Amino acid sequence: MKKILTILIISILFNFIFNTVFAIDFNYKKKTNKGVNMQKITQTAGKDQLSSFAPEFAHYNDDILFGENWNNQDIDLKTRSIITVVSLISMGIVDNSLTYHLQNAKNNGVSKEEIAAIITHNAFYSGWPKAWAAFNLAKNIWKDKENKQNDKKNYAKTIMFPIGEPNTAYAKYFIGQSYLAPISTEQVKIYNVTFEPKCRNNWHIHKAKSGGGQMLIGVGGRGYYQEWGKEPVEITEGTIINIPANVKHWHGAAPDSWFSHLAIEVEGEETSNEWLEAVSDTDYSKLK
Repeated sequence: MKKILTILIISILFNFIFNTVFAIDFNYKKKTNKGVNMQKITQTAGKDQLSSFAPEFAHYNDDILFGENWNNQDIDLKTRSIITVVSLISMGIVDNSLTYHLQNAKNNGVSKEEIAAIITHNAFYSGWPKAWAAFNLAKNIWKDKENKQNDKKNYAKTIMFPIGEPNTAYAKYFIGQSYLAPISTEQVKIYNVTFEPKCRNNWHIHKAKSGGGQMLIGVGGRGYYQEWGKEPVEITEGTIINIPANVKHWHGAAPDSWFSHLAIEVEGEETSNEWLEAVSDTDYSKLK
């Protein structure tokens, strides 16, 4: 009887251990396979700065904290960034660590409006002076957007046509941000195209069996037009560019200036646009 009881107990324990281990392994695989297409976070700061002085800490920092914890996909990166920022502010850590994680939060999709609301809300719980210190760091990280908005408003006052809305429909054919405003949609179609500094469209061709092509008229700022195999031509207010059909070309803003031009499509037979490769940074950097 004792022998049977012993065998029964061993069997129960074996099943319990086996099922527990199997469940852990299954859950581990389930978690590690979840969202495999998400961006992988990597960190080398620990090894870069402390590999010889504190190799164990460097390992924990790079491989565990960032290597495993930040890559756990039960929380998305934006939420994880917000949690980290709030934690640091609550502890009064407003040094380079907070600066890094504020920038990380911005990179992970936290907007200026969101970070302002997050810090303000946290101030009621962690303290007003901590919020002031955090805001002094955050406003420098999100200032690019604010400065760009101010630049856009100031530039808009210098031209006679509206800047319009972001040119999202053709964004994949542009490097940088462009805007589009319809000026005339009847008889002759005319659009005001505005480029932020350094923005330009890809090389492209206005194809046509006969007729066709495009006319550009400079509206404001400073930009360039270039045909394949030729030198760039500067465009300023009042410059007129006649683009023949079936000619490879690009146009966009100068590196240091906003730029707008009217784009006028020329009627033709069997017209179409063919978008090609982007203007390389190497070629663009030669402009002044």
